[in-house]
Amino acid sequence: MGKDVIVACDFSSKQEVINFLSKFKDEKPYVKIGMELFYAEGPDIVREIKKMGHKIFLDLKLHDIPNTVKKSMNVLSNLDVDMCNLHAAGTKAMMEAALEGLTRPDGTRPLLIAVTQLTSTSEERMRDDLLIERPIDEVVMHYAKNAKDSGLDGIVCSPLEAGKVHDLCGSGFITVTPGVRFADGEVGDQVRVTTPAKAKEIGSDYIVVGRPITAAEDPVAAYRRCVSEFVG
Repeated sequence: MGKDVIVACDFSSKQEVINFLSKFKDEKPYVKIGMELFYAEGPDIVREIKKMGHKIFLDLKLHDIPNTVKKSMNVLSNLDVDMCNLHAAGTKAMMEAALEGLTRPDGTRPLLIAVTQLTSTSEERMRDDLLIERPIDEVVMHYAKNAKDSGLDGIVCSPLEAGKVHDLCGSGFITVTPGVRFADGEVGDQVRVTTPAKAKEIGSDYIVVGRPITAAEDPVAAYRRCVSEFVG
């Protein structure tokens, strides 16, 4: 499996994201469309960015009763995205229902991955806010195993956990890792972070990078630096 950099296009309008992507003349970066942009512009923004030639990770993190998630994934399967996700905390039953809903009549479907714990979540917050007493590593690995057992393709986790996930679930189980910052950059509101080069070393399959690219003075140069450090 080839490694890739996914650019988090966390913009609030169609104009902003089109202006940003139009800066890329020679590359077609893999793009993450999250809640902010999707809720602002609806499914048409997905279709428009797809027409521009970009692969799309639709990051909506579904989490609801199994039947609702199944029906929602069935709708999303018509958008021709390349990857979408849900929360592993929704249980195996929900993940299995999601997979069923996402699979088209011809058997094809986007990649489906599960969020374990957000990279903004520390062990202290997990314990105090969520009443989860187990160590965060143990929780992430348990959620990863549940996702694999449910038939999913991989998980979203911290890059610091990618190697352990592969040890537990196999090298073909995808690790999509946000919380990546350049060594000389700001950490922002992330807690469990590392650099593109270190993420490569640990074993991330995809890194998700937002502000270090989107807020850079030269986003194309920042993207190329990221690709150089992570993909080589």
